[in-house]
Amino acid sequence: MAALIGRLGLPAALQGMAAYIRQDFLRWKSFDKAPRVASHSANGVIELMPIADASTYTFKYVNGHPKNTALGLSTVMAFGVLADVATGVPLLLSELTLTTALRTAATSAVAARALARPNSRVMALIGNGAQSEFQALAFHHLVDIEEIRLFDIDPQATAKLMRNLQANPDAAGLRLTACSSVREAVQGADIVTTITADKTNAAIITADMLEPGMHINGVGGDCPGKTEIHADVLRAAKVFVEFEPQTRMEGDLQHLPADFGVTELWQVLARKSSGRDNAEQVTMFDSVGFAMEDFSALRYLYDHALQLGLGAPIALMAQLSDPKDLYQLIRPASAKLAQPSAQAQTTESV
Repeated sequence: MAALIGRLGLPAALQGMAAYIRQDFLRWKSFDKAPRVASHSANGVIELMPIADASTYTFKYVNGHPKNTALGLSTVMAFGVLADVATGVPLLLSELTLTTALRTAATSAVAARALARPNSRVMALIGNGAQSEFQALAFHHLVDIEEIRLFDIDPQATAKLMRNLQANPDAAGLRLTACSSVREAVQGADIVTTITADKTNAAIITADMLEPGMHINGVGGDCPGKTEIHADVLRAAKVFVEFEPQTRMEGDLQHLPADFGVTELWQVLARKSSGRDNAEQVTMFDSVGFAMEDFSALRYLYDHALQLGLGAPIALMAQLSDPKDLYQLIRPASAKLAQPSAQAQTTESV
């Protein structure tokens, strides 16, 4: 993925991945969908995210362990597989840690283009950790955001983000402002993106912070017991989700009753349902990350790896001279296959 970005540039990679994601949302009903399978522990979660259409199957393995940084490890680590449905042959095995950051940012931008006010130019970015630069650049290049107001409970995270983006050609024309609180950051923002990591039921954004026409992009609340947005914010907003059964378990939506009305994003993109109803309405994308977005990302990676000659063949699957004889892989060199007897040959022919 890093090599691909080096060849294409990050803005082009974000644009391309967003296009693949939008294409797949528009054929939503062609997918065999299910909520991800999660294994929770005291320190985090490990998840498997499978999905398939008629020709391609993908899955992602991903973790979320907020305390990992104290051990010198990433909070999120992932890899994925793309396989041919007709034969079951794996075609691509790829890292998805960096790719997840890109696909998450690209999905946020796809949703914002459909839901935020078209003249949105100022965004608050709450949580300035590993994925923050990708969100900032996706909104700058894909949504035309010109100013980002930053806040993190760790000032070093904000300083890191500013170092990475200041004097970066990809961030040319983007103004960055470090703020001392969430409330200061969201004041006057057209779009508010939350992307924090702590596995807690937090209320980072509260209803008294809302302003008419604001769009909330809630990214960090993505598993049971992990939220960022107060329930009153959702009650005050028109809420959009990726895959409703999963978001009701994992998103900020988990605080609300099962009959609380939401709209799946694909319906807006396909013009089967309205998005924002007016310029004063508050909208929210309760984003938890869905397997289809990784499907899109793996498709994008596979297509461009082939076009650009990236990646390398690996001997992942056994190559058999006789596909019915798996034992040949471990057969001792001195072993001789016994020839069937004449009686056995006669019996077999009968």
